[in-house]
Amino acid sequence: MLLRVVRALRTAGHFDRLHVSIEAPERLEALPELAALIRSRELVVHASADSPSRSVLAVLREREDEPFLVTTADHALLTPEMLDFAVGASARSRADLLVGFVARSVVQARYPASPRTYFRLRGEAWTGANLFVFRTAASRRAAEFWRRAERHRKRPWRLVTAIGPGLLASYFLGRLDLDAALARASSRIGARVQALPLPFAEAAIDVDREADRVLVESILAQRSSEQHESSVPSGGPSARKPPVASS
Repeated sequence: MLLRVVRALRTAGHFDRLHVSIEAPERLEALPELAALIRSRELVVHASADSPSRSVLAVLREREDEPFLVTTADHALLTPEMLDFAVGASARSRADLLVGFVARSVVQARYPASPRTYFRLRGEAWTGANLFVFRTAASRRAAEFWRRAERHRKRPWRLVTAIGPGLLASYFLGRLDLDAALARASSRIGARVQALPLPFAEAAIDVDREADRVLVESILAQRSSEQHESSVPSGGPSARKPPVASS
């Protein structure tokens, strides 16, 4: 999974250097492709802290003024197209932090049987996309808040409570939409947080459980089949092969 994520990030071409946080950094040396990137300093490896938020904070603090895109190693369906979308949105934004979300309607239109954790807000329910763009030094405050609140990430109502007690009633009454919720969060965090709604259902699918692994492998097999079919000339020897995006 990690190798797929690294390949997608490198193919997108937006990033000067990649950082990986992992419990056992020495294990990456067993993968020749990653080992070569480590030797060339294109990939910097960090020993993980005791939680995802602490691991991210450790890297962000080393590069206080640099923008960072953060994703997870189990984002096995990440593509350069998703990254292009996120980077383009970041370039147009004045927020400190962009947080990726996918609408339930987008996910269920393609994968109706895939269970996700949704925040049910006014007009739509949303699930996380494991994509975060830390644009400014102020965005590090959001990472600090994440460290305090991450134990509630699978319990949306408790996460809402962590943002502010007054928010809980609005959440249960269905009065909050995504922008309003993040505006309230911005006030509590002390940084401007903006939603990054992604039109890709696959951006919501990470590998948290065995059923996710089975689904992801079936999607990857379908992608591989479609790429193979598109690369086979249909008009005889003179037919030109269409370009195929690598992911």
